[in-house]
Amino acid sequence: MSASGGTKAIVAALLANLSIAVAKFVAFLFSGSSSMLAESVHSLADSGNQGLLLLGGKRAQRAATPQHPFGYGRERYIYAFLVSIVLFSVGGMFALYEGYEKIKHPHEIEHWYWPVGVLVFAIIAETFSFRTAIQESNVLRGKKSWKEFVRHAKAPELPVVLLEDLGALVGLILALGGVGMALLTGDGVWDGIGTLCIGVLLIVIALVLAVETKSLLLGEAAGTEAVQQIEAAIVAGDTVTGVIHMRTLHLGPEELLVAAKIAVRHDGTATEVASAIDAAEARIREAVPIARVIYLEPDIYSESEATKGPDREATPGGPSTPPAAH
Repeated sequence: MSASGGTKAIVAALLANLSIAVAKFVAFLFSGSSSMLAESVHSLADSGNQGLLLLGGKRAQRAATPQHPFGYGRERYIYAFLVSIVLFSVGGMFALYEGYEKIKHPHEIEHWYWPVGVLVFAIIAETFSFRTAIQESNVLRGKKSWKEFVRHAKAPELPVVLLEDLGALVGLILALGGVGMALLTGDGVWDGIGTLCIGVLLIVIALVLAVETKSLLLGEAAGTEAVQQIEAAIVAGDTVTGVIHMRTLHLGPEELLVAAKIAVRHDGTATEVASAIDAAEARIREAVPIARVIYLEPDIYSESEATKGPDREATPGGPSTPPAAH
């Protein structure tokens, strides 16, 4: 996995969640708190999720084969989608079930200092993990808002870790609130209410992750800025006079396919056109290094065909269109 995959953030989250899961489960055994049991399963699920992200990054590095000529870059999207399923089923649904059982059959929390102490420790550990994810994300985020970064990031790992860590911190606060209210009132129902809130939170985060990774799995185009850079690189030479239409597709977070029908001078020789295409490909790779698979088809621009609009089937077609916003 490349540095942009946020390996450091994933490893930090994995180590934090493993230690927290053990501590929470011990606290559950001593206190009987359902919030602590839900939180221990939550941390265990998060640990498995980070393992899935690391596995996906490793498998995505496999070389292309005749059966998969464009490589395995999209495996990172598949494993990120699996994370959303695990978070929904193992984390969210279990917490809802445990919360329901606790409300139906409440009992007083024993040895209160165990869950409170572990929750404080977990909040500190998750804060460090969240801080690492933020620092890693800031390298790629640039001037984008956090919402834009999560929605438009092509590498799925950092948005997944960010949302997981955010959910973990909020869940810990909810668990601490549930345990605290149960201790103050002597009513174990509050512990169950805190557990239900954790379950709802995890399900919401899982659904957000599922929607975003589904879009990546279906295949997203390059961002608007990258498309503009590619078009500018194509027409920078003398022989290519314009882009008739162009399509881009992410084969993986760091691999982009570019297919374009380009307009060339009608009096250019075959040698001149071939040289112009080679030069245009070199300029594209220099402008957008992740554009690794490029197909350029030369054609003579037709005003009459252009008036028909940007029909993807037109030969030759009209002007290229910007990608739809995701």
